[in-house]
Amino acid sequence: MNKSPSLPVQRFLLLAGLLVGVSGSTLVAELAAAQEPPPIEAGLAPARLPYAPGLDVLHYDFEVALTEGGESFLGRAQVRLALAEPLPDAIVLDLTGLAVDAVRIDGRDVEFELSSGQLRIPRPARAGEFTVDIRYHGTPDDGLILRNTLHGQPAVFADNWPNRARFWLPTLDHPSDKATVRFTVHAPAAWQVVANGRLVQEPFVTRGNALGEGANRLTWIWATGVPISPYNMVIGATEFVVESVGTAACGRAPVAARADGCVDVTYWVFAPDVQNAARKFARAAEMVDFFSRTIGPFPFEKMANVQSATRFGGMENASAIFYSEQSVANNPDDGVVSHEIAHQWFGDAVTEGSWSHLWLSEGFATYFGALFFEEAEGVEDFRERMERSRQSYLESDVTGQAVVHTERSLFDLLNRNNYAKGGWVLHMLRGLLGDEVFFDGIREYYRRYLHKTALTEDFQAVMAEVSGQSLDGFFQQWLLEPGYPILRISHEWDETAGEIVLTVEQVQDTAWPIFRFQTEVEIELSTGTTRSPVEISGRRSVVRIEATENPRAVRFDPEGWVLKDVQRP
Repeated sequence: MNKSPSLPVQRFLLLAGLLVGVSGSTLVAELAAAQEPPPIEAGLAPARLPYAPGLDVLHYDFEVALTEGGESFLGRAQVRLALAEPLPDAIVLDLTGLAVDAVRIDGRDVEFELSSGQLRIPRPARAGEFTVDIRYHGTPDDGLILRNTLHGQPAVFADNWPNRARFWLPTLDHPSDKATVRFTVHAPAAWQVVANGRLVQEPFVTRGNALGEGANRLTWIWATGVPISPYNMVIGATEFVVESVGTAACGRAPVAARADGCVDVTYWVFAPDVQNAARKFARAAEMVDFFSRTIGPFPFEKMANVQSATRFGGMENASAIFYSEQSVANNPDDGVVSHEIAHQWFGDAVTEGSWSHLWLSEGFATYFGALFFEEAEGVEDFRERMERSRQSYLESDVTGQAVVHTERSLFDLLNRNNYAKGGWVLHMLRGLLGDEVFFDGIREYYRRYLHKTALTEDFQAVMAEVSGQSLDGFFQQWLLEPGYPILRISHEWDETAGEIVLTVEQVQDTAWPIFRFQTEVEIELSTGTTRSPVEISGRRSVVRIEATENPRAVRFDPEGWVLKDVQRP
């Protein structure tokens, strides 16, 4: 389909001429040739890794012009990047479905090619740092959502996960390439604009390049001081009510925007939904404090919780979490809030270097999101959450796949392996190592990979180092192979020996591994209750435990540390 700009869009672009630094006549002439190509399919896994060898983006400076109720936008991207030996064949950025009007490198006009979702630019002849200036426009097919809110108000929201930033931003659209980012957004004066990082200055009136007849506009500038992945780079713009729930992480937020070193925790919501939002986000500052104490310093400048048009229940954009507008309007439960705030540490600050290792983001957010409630509501609440998570995994259609698994469509990675089983892997590791060692390892992993990327083997290496244990078998069976133990458990009392004979059979699919794990057995006698450690391995394990009488009850894994299913004998 030819998506050449309509006359209203041409007028929109003409009025924005000063924004992109070209005259109106030049811009109209360019529009005759600059048309929007058809978009590529969203969410396709990259064909190769490493993603962009020889190319590293250091900083993005984006400028975006928005109109109230418009279907199109105007953009400019200044991308500071480094080329390394061996030099790539070209500078290749991800961009799809939009029209590119001009490209410059260090101020010089260059030829370019936009096809198959890639903007190809001839590279300089030497290694070093360069700035690529890209001027573009169009109607985004995805990534930047321009539509009315559920209350009928015009709005614009980015929604980039997994690699949909390319539908509105020219980037290296892969989590392994982190960069700092600055957004300059020109928007209707009645709107508020939120984005990553800190507000550089108070919004100011934009004159001379207004995108409506005589209407003044406000310019908002947000910037990050630490690098983030493109899927985290977002803007949100509409008429918001902005409320604070307080400050958090005081003394534990090295890049906080506030002079006192504390983090502002706010929510940005639509006016009719303020009452429900107040309940939903009431504990957001407590959550930031909890994770700052438990994991490490808060990694970003602020913590904004934003009602938005995301297709997901919540999207963990760095320092500006976007939540489903329906959820904020109708559901006061704050479980998703804890999950998304936990992502600020894992997923955002420490990011999976490859999509197939998504559990390092979603499994961590699932588990740490539940851990907040262990402190806030008590251990029984936490156990109930873990049990629901266990059931959701056992009932899923992905038990026959390993957690670390490659998919053609990245959307298929949003499954119970990466969420529920990933969370349970952390829970089992905590049970194996004990709280002190486990949390020491988590804090060291966070410290070592803060604002970097990591793979499963990196996390394993840190936990092995801190614990002094070899964890090869643990990570192999729980993350790199499919399934879980399905157990048939029986016991009898050997009166002569004064022992309970416990038999544990693993009856899971033969394509799954035979699991090896440690747990406890609780034995209830007339004289009291005792617990004994046991290790299960092999298809059939027989364990003998001393007992002075026939037990009243035998409970296997009484505190639920192992992801398993138990069948009746």
